[in-house]
Amino acid sequence: MLLPGERIDQLYADAIQIIQSKEVFSFSIDAVLLANFPAYPKKGTIVDLCAGNGAVGLFASRKTQARIIQIELQARLADMGNRSIQLNQLEEQLKMIELDLKQAATVVKPDSCDLVLCNPPYFKELPASQKNPNPYLAIARHEIQTSLNEVVEVSAKLLKTNGRLAMVHRPDRFLDILQAMATADIAPKRVRFVYPKIGKEANTLLIEGIKQGKKAGFRVLPPLFIYDEQQQYSPEMQAMLYGK
Repeated sequence: MLLPGERIDQLYADAIQIIQSKEVFSFSIDAVLLANFPAYPKKGTIVDLCAGNGAVGLFASRKTQARIIQIELQARLADMGNRSIQLNQLEEQLKMIELDLKQAATVVKPDSCDLVLCNPPYFKELPASQKNPNPYLAIARHEIQTSLNEVVEVSAKLLKTNGRLAMVHRPDRFLDILQAMATADIAPKRVRFVYPKIGKEANTLLIEGIKQGKKAGFRVLPPLFIYDEQQQYSPEMQAMLYGK
């Protein structure tokens, strides 16, 4: 089950085991935040784009009975995700497909999804931008193989009318996200800013939009703090990681 350099980690809150490797990729708190953010359909189809080693889809599987299709470009990450699906005996519900998200509509019927989840690369691909020397991490973090606009466009193509897109991203891309959603006819509905602790600037945002939704009704949710003043996880974060 495990290849050299791999280990099994556990998200205790959801009783999920996940195969990770520091050589290529380990899920971060962002994956946990995203999996806990959207309103989940009870049934139907969910697509997890830029799935990495499958963390978001695995965590989401505990919150819905919907079928979850994960799409990941990098073969090694897709393989790790596949083995994690088997490890958790979730083959009936989850499927990991190694594919460029540009081709997502070849494996998922357009206009058929209830929810798209995405933890995309955060950083614009600029000639001057410093990239991680590890190619797995560089592709996961920088818009080398895809871009924010493409992610939102593909999501809009897959979603049914009133289907939702939920993303985790960085606050400095908030205006870009709003613009990309407007272009793809996805109405932003909820945003939540995440702060390392009280007194610090937000370093993460969670956003959810509805395909062809009404423009009215945009909500900014209460802030989420990762740590309290004692440098311990906040009660909300603790619940996400370890259960109530």
